[in-house]
Amino acid sequence: MTAATDWHDWHLPYDDERSPLSRRLRLVQQHVNDWLDQRSDASLRVVSVCAGQGRDLIGTLASRSDADRVRAELIEYDPRNVAAARVGVAAAKLSGFTVTEADAGDFAAYRTAVPADLVVLAGVLGNISDEDVRATVDALPRLCASDATVIWTRTRRDPDLTPAIRGRFAAAGFAEEAFHAPSDVLFSVGVHRFQGQPRQAPPSGRIFTFVG
Repeated sequence: MTAATDWHDWHLPYDDERSPLSRRLRLVQQHVNDWLDQRSDASLRVVSVCAGQGRDLIGTLASRSDADRVRAELIEYDPRNVAAARVGVAAAKLSGFTVTEADAGDFAAYRTAVPADLVVLAGVLGNISDEDVRATVDALPRLCASDATVIWTRTRRDPDLTPAIRGRFAAAGFAEEAFHAPSDVLFSVGVHRFQGQPRQAPPSGRIFTFVG
């Protein structure tokens, strides 16, 4: 974590529905909704990596009548964001949600969260080194169940790494289902479906270091 970034106040632009962050959030929420509509499973496991205040998952599931199908674990490092997410979970009465205060960059944080049917990787790939971006995508088969979906975001600031990220997903056994790159903003949102063989996650070990 960087000392210069206040990761609680970072969420303030969500209060402006016209902000790029709010637009990105709505795209992620739409894909979570679409994924739920496509899955008829009685029980689904979801993990949110560096979940922040959990607005993507909480905001989506709060309005769905089938929210009880979902067992979600939101992994977040900042204690203020953890507290905010727990308030949101309680207000939405999402009994299947757990908010875990932990370092999502270590496999140890995922002991009870994987294998997941949906991995939400929003706000992560733009806040780690390029080397860690590659390592994180390569680690996803250890977090994913068969036929899992990954929803991810990444800035397209120069140099734009999203083409390489999309290629890395393909090499790791994922098929691209969607990629949004609006022309008037720098964010992008991708959706990939895992078509490979899940691998067991180790009990611990560094995946990435969040640097902001």
